[in-house]
Amino acid sequence: MPGSRPSPLISAPLPAVVLGGGLSRRMGSPKFGLQLGGQTMLTRIVVRLRPQVTSVAVNLNVDPAGAIDRGVLVIADTVPGFLGPLAGVLTAMRHVAATNPAASHVVVVPTDTPFFPDDLVTRMIAGLTEHQQIAVAASNGQMHPLFGLWPVALADELETFLTSDPKRRVRAFIERHPSVTVDFPLIATAEGAFDTFFNVNTPEDLTDAEQWLRFFEDDKT
Repeated sequence: MPGSRPSPLISAPLPAVVLGGGLSRRMGSPKFGLQLGGQTMLTRIVVRLRPQVTSVAVNLNVDPAGAIDRGVLVIADTVPGFLGPLAGVLTAMRHVAATNPAASHVVVVPTDTPFFPDDLVTRMIAGLTEHQQIAVAASNGQMHPLFGLWPVALADELETFLTSDPKRRVRAFIERHPSVTVDFPLIATAEGAFDTFFNVNTPEDLTDAEQWLRFFEDDKT
């Protein structure tokens, strides 16, 4: 079965949702549709994630318009008003609870980080130390809270937080619950150390991502 190795702290199967519902203000256009090496960013994310989990859905609030294969399920925010990334996490929890009730957790990843590790899910599962714990990725001294395993049972608490806390910060919600941070090392390359959680927020970042993509493709030949 695709996905990660069994764990007594995880109830299989382990599905995933890609978070693509943001407004992309700094980029100026939806990041999920950006072209990177001849493929959309969203397609690259789904292709990288699919071997690590049992299923992949995508959280979007607009029509993907060819940014992804139509065979991938698209789910809109369950709460209105573009309330930030936690609205996408809540949507992921509600989706999994309705479609895959055996799953204790849902994997979430953002749509702007095309080089994330191919052992992301396996290592985060291995990092869990207790039931109903949130696992989040980190690298180079920085937490990446949108790369995580989120307990589906936290959905009601998260919805209350979303609708009552004016700031709706991801880290603030995590700090209220048991959590573990799983550190991923930088990769040594001929061009220097590379952080696989490099994310694309601006047109300049996209140019850098194209350069790294060419480097990694050339390195394989």
